[in-house]
Amino acid sequence: MTPDHPPQAAPAPAAILHGLQGRDCPVCGTSERGAAPFLSASIDPARIGTLSFASRKPPEYMSFRLVRCRTCETVFAAEAPSAEALAQAYRDAGYDSAEEARYAARTYAEALAPRLSPEHRRGTALEIGAGSGVFLQELLDLGVTEVVGIEPSHEAVAAAPAALRPHLRIGVFEPGHHRPGSLSLVCCFQTLEHVPDPRALTRAAFDLLQPGGLIAFVTHDYQAPLNRMLGRRSPIIDIEHMQLFCPASLRRLLGDAGFGEIGIAAIRNRYPLRYWLRLLPLPGPLKPAGLAAAEALGLGQRSLGLNVGNLLSVARKPG
Repeated sequence: MTPDHPPQAAPAPAAILHGLQGRDCPVCGTSERGAAPFLSASIDPARIGTLSFASRKPPEYMSFRLVRCRTCETVFAAEAPSAEALAQAYRDAGYDSAEEARYAARTYAEALAPRLSPEHRRGTALEIGAGSGVFLQELLDLGVTEVVGIEPSHEAVAAAPAALRPHLRIGVFEPGHHRPGSLSLVCCFQTLEHVPDPRALTRAAFDLLQPGGLIAFVTHDYQAPLNRMLGRRSPIIDIEHMQLFCPASLRRLLGDAGFGEIGIAAIRNRYPLRYWLRLLPLPGPLKPAGLAAAEALGLGQRSLGLNVGNLLSVARKPG
């Protein structure tokens, strides 16, 4: 579908930073008072722009105050914008990651394909945070009968190929828009960190799936060696991320929702070299110089697969 109205200007920083709300753990509900400090807040309002809430952007290394739940090990923003403020920020976000999105969609499809039975392919798949819909095309190519994507960004949907726009719905995930037991697959890739209530999303997905249906997440692993080594300079430290996961917190999230056969494993991402260079925490002029050199040598487009600390989680609804 096409946007109901044109994209608006990016929200003023005050719209995101004003009226932050305290939070308990979004996975197990443990009080924030019982959480351990993880990272202090680091936000420069002047640097919040149209790409601050866009996918696969250059890292800004900004974040709200982060704490770690002592019960389930989830790291989460102790104070965060309201769900309404976040929805507007994502609605108005820019979009300039078409190339990276295609690479990510292929990676996720190759990882998920062996787990899809004929029953899953004959059903309806829902992707939450679908961007321009390129992963929906991968699912169609895998033989999935019907696909639906939910995406809040008007610019991302506007960038979708014409054939995919009828499969896209602009907005945030609303469980009431789908019949209970009507889906065979729910996917949420690099989006679970961004939603205000991942526990509600996961439980709603459980209700919408038919018995035997699958849920699939791709998330960052804050405990991965690379992310632990980089600390605040890791690209996963981001003003967009309301929470960060690890294998233990993902098992708690999926298990509490009722899912079984939970499988969690590292996933190897493949992107062009120019994208990896954009993520490197290089000081001063070194990053643009490195990017320029890669392009001059004809290496910017060359793809490279790396394990940078991302996890694929797949679980099944019993039945």
